[in-house]
Amino acid sequence: QVQLAESGGGLVQPGGSLRLSCAASGRIFGPNNMAWYRQAPGKQRELVATITSGGFTTYVDSVKGRFTISRDNAKNTVYLQMNNLKPEDTAVYYCLTTSGDRNNYWGQGTQVTVSS
Repeated sequence: QVQLAESGGGLVQPGGSLRLSCAASGRIFGPNNMAWYRQAPGKQRELVATITSGGFTTYVDSVKGRFTISRDNAKNTVYLQMNNLKPEDTAVYYCLTTSGDRNNYWGQGTQVTVSS
C-alpha cells in the first residue's frame, strides 16, 4: 500500500513562507508524477502544481512566481516552497502521486492558514 506522509503546514502571516513536504512510501511502480492540490472551505479542489518524473513543472496562474514545486527522487519526496503567502492561499493542501499500477494515491492533507 502506498502512503503519503505530509508535513510543513501551519499558520503564517501574509508575506511569510512555508515549505510543505510529502514523502511517499510503499510500492510505486515505475516513474511517477506528483502534484499538490488545495481545497478551501466551500470551494472545489484546485490543482496547484505538478512535477513529472523528469522534473517538468506546471503551476496554476495564481501561484506563479511565488510557489516552487520540486522533488527528491531518492527520497520519493515532493516539496512545495510557498513564498509571499496571501490569505487566499489558505486551504488544506493535498499531495498526490501517480503509480504504474494505474492508481493515484493521496495524502491526508495539511492545513495552511495565512492570516494576520
